[in-house]
Amino acid sequence: MKIHIKNMVCHRCKLAVEQELKQSGYHLQHLQLGEAIIHEELNGQQLHNLDLRLKHLGFELIDDRKSRLVEKVKNLIVELVHHTHEPLTINLSEYLAGQLHYEYNYLSNLFSEAEGTTIEKYYISQKIEKVKELLIYDELTLSEISYQMGYSSVAYLSSQFKKETGLTPTYFKRIKDNKRRNIEEL
Repeated sequence: MKIHIKNMVCHRCKLAVEQELKQSGYHLQHLQLGEAIIHEELNGQQLHNLDLRLKHLGFELIDDRKSRLVEKVKNLIVELVHHTHEPLTINLSEYLAGQLHYEYNYLSNLFSEAEGTTIEKYYISQKIEKVKELLIYDELTLSEISYQMGYSSVAYLSSQFKKETGLTPTYFKRIKDNKRRNIEEL
């Protein structure tokens, strides 16, 4: 049985969900961001009980097609920004439409309605959080970070960073203990 799980957006999330499923006696067949496949078929009560247990961990089951699609958009963006080391070579809209097999306008409208923000703003906020992480690690120059994150220039990255955080990347780097947010909070 395939179950869709909201807010499962990182490796630690996957581990927490995997542990909960195993503790609940389910046999996990496959697990990826936002989705788990278990061997068992669950009835309504079992789904309700699993949903309650997952909610204690900050997750919840998704049972309608539109919500699952919005979660897939979020998971693709998180995967793209936080777990891929090469910059995107096509437009985000083309990437999402190709991956999900829906027109981008439909995805965009659905996402905005469900999340209260645009796909583009969500993508930018994810990129800025990744930039913060890279600045904190202090292993790459701003120029290297700019390239890795797919920005056309350091100036454009700096401009977008300041717009999102109110700080320049250089100033942020100086006050490293600054407020990174969990992916789930974006």
